[in-house]
Amino acid sequence: MDLHGLILAGGRGSRAVTHLPKVMLPVGGATLVERNVTLLRDAFSVREVVVVVGHLAERVREHLGDGSRLGVRIRYATCDRPERGLGLGLLAAEPLLRRRPFATILGDEVYVGSNHEELARWRERDAAAVVAVRESPDPEQVSANYAVELDGDRVTGLVEKPARPTTRTMGCGTYLLGPSIFDALRATPPSRRSGRLELTDALDRLARDTRNVYAFPLAGEYVNVNTREDHARARHLVRARQLEQARVSVVIPTFQEVETIGAVVADFADRAEQVLVVDNASSDGTAEAARRAGAEVEEVRLGGYGDTIRHGLDRASGDVLVVVEADGSFRARDLPKLLEYAKDADLVVGTRTARPLNGVGTNMHGVVRAANIGAAKLMELLWMSAPVRLTDVGCTYRALWRDAYATLRPWLTGTGPEAAPEMIAAALISGLSVLEVPVGYHPRRGGESKHSADYAHLARTAMRMMRRVVALRATTWSGAPPTEPRGGA
Repeated sequence: MDLHGLILAGGRGSRAVTHLPKVMLPVGGATLVERNVTLLRDAFSVREVVVVVGHLAERVREHLGDGSRLGVRIRYATCDRPERGLGLGLLAAEPLLRRRPFATILGDEVYVGSNHEELARWRERDAAAVVAVRESPDPEQVSANYAVELDGDRVTGLVEKPARPTTRTMGCGTYLLGPSIFDALRATPPSRRSGRLELTDALDRLARDTRNVYAFPLAGEYVNVNTREDHARARHLVRARQLEQARVSVVIPTFQEVETIGAVVADFADRAEQVLVVDNASSDGTAEAARRAGAEVEEVRLGGYGDTIRHGLDRASGDVLVVVEADGSFRARDLPKLLEYAKDADLVVGTRTARPLNGVGTNMHGVVRAANIGAAKLMELLWMSAPVRLTDVGCTYRALWRDAYATLRPWLTGTGPEAAPEMIAAALISGLSVLEVPVGYHPRRGGESKHSADYAHLARTAMRMMRRVVALRATTWSGAPPTEPRGGA
């Protein structure tokens, strides 16, 4: 018999996020709930998934739709009081499950490198329920989940969030359940400790009454996302694995850079799978010099610096997209640093304000340095609730994941130097993670900066940047929540 899928996605999750349902937090280019829909689809061959919604239910419905984008059919059940326990969420879904066995995953969990496919084979056993478990040496971790007492692989008891666990076996939010779980839920009173109808208590009753509940040892990494720290750990686990297979594209916007482009391309060529030079109507032979150095070259005629960067990012083929200047002010030796921090963030931006990393002859001192830091702190002030710290919003050297760029792209319209802070602001609006990393900053190898040649240029550049940042921030001053993070599943 084919399995149905069930995802419990109704919780508020205020410890991790307040402006959207917790299951909508992005991890590795997909929201938590998307990741678990695809896990049910791929590991259990599920083609119909019931999603239980509650807190901000419409956001989840709008995000997942009918499931066709993810290759499944999704139907929704509503739990009006999700804070009263997972058991109520299951009971709300009962009419849609039609007394058939089903695989359940809690919507706020992340699994990396797991063996869910092996668990799927347990559907052939005549079990009332199967719970996924892990051995944990940390009693606090067991206390944050639920403890599972075993006799071999048979479950003899379950305890929700035990204050003093007597076992190291911790239960996870993956279950294979049969129709008898609903009878057990109806027979289970609310927890004396929490006042909630706990799924764990119903499973404990089922295990003791039927002796037909089993444990499945789950492999891989697991995170139950309850706090910002949990979210950061989940993001790192997923991005680190993605980075192992990721292709890196370096995008270099150019205009009249024939003196420097060859050396810059050569510097990055051995550290990236693609070096893409976007030459915006240069007349000095920049494009030819870039080709001789081994770069892919696109010759365009666009409005300005921001347009040129976007053109390159739109056409780059990598999974991680890196932007760097063509004037030699940044070096490839800092690229591994950006990529390492890409395990923890959707967008990693360089900062030129770390004095020990500034080369002799750069303009990052005095008024220029103070202005950059001041503009960065203004952005922090505008997004006070975001977990971000900035000291330089104008640094071009940055790395972002392709799926993050897809989320940001609709916000990116700046044609000039405002494109740099605009990308950071768009990431903050979209709920993506931003990290700043000190990078080496070196004197230009040739030519003159188009945006900071003198104080007049600097003042105009700063005004363009701040006007764009404030305009973007104004889109959320009305109290509207940030746009939902999208990204491919």
